[in-house]
Amino acid sequence: MTDVDVAIVGGGPAGSAAAYAAADRGADAVVYEKGVPRDDRDRLGPDSTDAAGFLDYWLEVADLDFADIPEDVIEQELADAEFIGPDEEVVVDRTGIDADYGGFGFTFQRAKFDDWLRDRAEAAGADYEAGTSVKSVDSDLSGGHEHTLTLGDGEEVTAEYLVLADGPQRQVTMRALDPLLPEGKRASEVLSPPSANHIAYQEYRQFPAELFDEDTLKFWWGWMPGETAYPWVFPNRDGVARVGLTMPIGLDIEDFDASEWRLLREDDDRIPSGTEYLRRLLEELYGDEYDVEEDFPLVDGHGKSDSTETYAISSTRPIESPTKAGIAVVGGAMGATSSFHEGGDHVAHRTGKLAGRLAAEGNLDEYNAAWHDAIGDEIRRNVAMADVVAEFGPDDWDKTIRITRQMLESSDSGSIISKSNARSAAGGIRLYTKYRRAKFRYRKRNYAQIREGDYSL
Repeated sequence: MTDVDVAIVGGGPAGSAAAYAAADRGADAVVYEKGVPRDDRDRLGPDSTDAAGFLDYWLEVADLDFADIPEDVIEQELADAEFIGPDEEVVVDRTGIDADYGGFGFTFQRAKFDDWLRDRAEAAGADYEAGTSVKSVDSDLSGGHEHTLTLGDGEEVTAEYLVLADGPQRQVTMRALDPLLPEGKRASEVLSPPSANHIAYQEYRQFPAELFDEDTLKFWWGWMPGETAYPWVFPNRDGVARVGLTMPIGLDIEDFDASEWRLLREDDDRIPSGTEYLRRLLEELYGDEYDVEEDFPLVDGHGKSDSTETYAISSTRPIESPTKAGIAVVGGAMGATSSFHEGGDHVAHRTGKLAGRLAAEGNLDEYNAAWHDAIGDEIRRNVAMADVVAEFGPDDWDKTIRITRQMLESSDSGSIISKSNARSAAGGIRLYTKYRRAKFRYRKRNYAQIREGDYSL
């Protein structure tokens, strides 16, 4: 039987950040990552799939320095983002939040980002066991806390501290936390992937040179049904872009009027697949002048498999951890996400880093307060905005995009959402008030679905 100080389940940004922080402070830290093969990686590693971009202030949230990220990880530095409704659009060239990074943001290659975080953790002294799954966790809380992990090959590992970083699928997290929670608050109920996640799909396509916007993110709102469902285009390098989408799981075509949505058809008998949705998007945008399959070909050697990838994105509110049991839940496993579910690498990295450091120092009981202080503003903004747009249809998105454009045009302070900006747009005060009320509901950390006091310890 192996004995370690800190056992970490999952080797994505949160898990690798935890391993780095723990090892950097002298702890014996080991990452157990089940490992998946990818066309763009020559070794097993984490799933490494999301839209993979950072806005300017996300570096502060992540507690990362842009200068430390290797050049080959960065794809494009960004100037702005374009939000496109059925009939309205707006270009946003600032986040309105102070940041040291001088640009709007950047895209990066997620597999290379994860590999860099892994290499950094190993250089600090952590072990990274790729290709090793965790079948079960047994926590002994009599007289302290000791966790026994049973690995896929039957080996057992004991650890004083356990960091759960297994991402939005949360299979180990749910099994580890459920025995510590009462009925109605079980992690498997609150964080069940089919109800707590969105599904995302993206393709790597070569764009014609004249259509490749190398420094702009593009999002299409109100084009497909479902709460915060939208397609996007993210620029990589050399004319390659990620064309993708996210949508809730289990939508029923019968719940929507196809005539209202640009990417639905009257004869659809089910919600289109991700592949079909993206084909329709490209046809809508470029089909009059280009042959989509010939002029926007899939690019070999990219993504998870055959230049495509399907993956889960956490789209729920976060939970606190049972730190008295020596357990910290981090990143996607805890439900920490970024705005509108396009990924959460920045909050994953920060929560992992906090958990690893505090576990190594023997101060894990400070973790919940620490992550609230570090990412609470980001979480509160995101869950409030998600509440505001939860029932939006195409007309609502057009109206909101128009209001946003008028607010930006009137802003001379750099901020986007403010009461003074809202006064400049018809309907702006009503939208602003709705957002402020949603934020008020989540005051005093009420965005956490499970509080530390809910655990039976």
